[in-house]
Amino acid sequence: MSSLQITAIYYQTADVWSVQLPAINAGGPYNITATSSAGSIGLTDVLFGDVWICSGQSNMQFTVSIMGFNATEEELDAFNHPNIRVFTVALGASPFKAWDLSGISEPWSVPSPDSIGGSYWSYFSDVCWLYGKYLSSHLKYPIGLIASPYGGTRVEAWSAPNVLKKCGVYDVSNVSDVSDAGDVSGIDPNADSVVWNVMMRPFLNMTIYGIIWYQGESEATHPTSMNRYNCTFPAMIDDWRDRFHHSSFGQTNPLFPFGFVQLAPWRDNNVTMTGFTDIRWHQTADYGYVPNARMKNTFMAVAMDLPDFSSPWQSIHPRDKQDVSMRLCTAGLAVAYNQTHFSTLNGPYPSHFTILAQEETVQITYDKVLEIRSKSGFEVTCVPSNSSSRPDDNSVWFPMPITSHDHTSVTLNYSQLCLRSRDMVVSAIRYAWRESPCPFKQCAVYNKDSGYPGPPFIRHVRQKDV
Repeated sequence: MSSLQITAIYYQTADVWSVQLPAINAGGPYNITATSSAGSIGLTDVLFGDVWICSGQSNMQFTVSIMGFNATEEELDAFNHPNIRVFTVALGASPFKAWDLSGISEPWSVPSPDSIGGSYWSYFSDVCWLYGKYLSSHLKYPIGLIASPYGGTRVEAWSAPNVLKKCGVYDVSNVSDVSDAGDVSGIDPNADSVVWNVMMRPFLNMTIYGIIWYQGESEATHPTSMNRYNCTFPAMIDDWRDRFHHSSFGQTNPLFPFGFVQLAPWRDNNVTMTGFTDIRWHQTADYGYVPNARMKNTFMAVAMDLPDFSSPWQSIHPRDKQDVSMRLCTAGLAVAYNQTHFSTLNGPYPSHFTILAQEETVQITYDKVLEIRSKSGFEVTCVPSNSSSRPDDNSVWFPMPITSHDHTSVTLNYSQLCLRSRDMVVSAIRYAWRESPCPFKQCAVYNKDSGYPGPPFIRHVRQKDV
């Protein structure tokens, strides 16, 4: 183990002091000692690398031990990743801004069955661990993982007041209907900004590489929060980026990468068309894909094809975190690390729509080579040809099956769905617009090379515009 002698910059604000180190090549371990007239303090076994914060609600709090698939194997495999360090924040909520965490469930630790395999809902986060493990195995240098999730919380609790005002939020005190890990602080964890104050704000002085996020289930059962998620979620990301950059004196990238998991299925039915579907769409700022013009340098893992209706932790908490984390890591390597060849592995997304009115068919062209696993999942809605209205909650949607496909496109038949005798025309097309749209890995459209699913979408089209 090496000792590192460096010149640092010291800052003090109010009762807080910090030391800014110069850029140091990834590696270690090192011992670091700080000396003053009052004495010396030291840190041992320190690695330099990329620090990722993992946050959100219960599916990020969901732990390796006991809860996830292959828990024993994952715990034993922890010994094989000595270049990772893990840290878990204790649950907390406060109406007051805090400089320090309200508590620590697990201090910085070397991976082992004990440090990875704490009791359920404690440490260590399954998605956080797997994402970091896959990332470290590819990058071949140290990764630091900070788990700071709180089950059952909505995005408003993780956002500073200035962010909420931008989105017209003034009171979000009602508790979610979704069953999650409960409040431990005596304060409603869904009150405005209370989790942000003590579980994220204290990290602002740190230099981080990026953040991953698994959250949104609580908004899906709270219509007011759900309908503004396309504002609150991107605005929270913007604010976190700005605050981390300035509080770290410029060391954290002002556009640091932000990854998230698009919501997995919940209940075992194929009829629920609101809630999770709306959140999945709003997670992309209503683009359907990321990164996009509103959400730059972001990436996501599509999880809508990974139901686990027999999960002992309720079906809202699927146990398969390996697929979720691998998909997130693949997307992260493409966006966060600019390894563009990984972008070819993302799920397919439509690049062009062609409506052939005489044949009563729609051809959707995708940006990837396709693997088709089902003929269902697409729907169409129609309006009178002289109408300018767009689909709404009262629109009637009809299943539109795949009739044929080639390497990059699918052809759908809407015969008898838009009644030509009534001068009806195609108004919009959507895909996988269900809370639980398909059996395990059996949605319709996948990337042939990676097996990753295409995300849900809704596209407003008119025959005369195509």
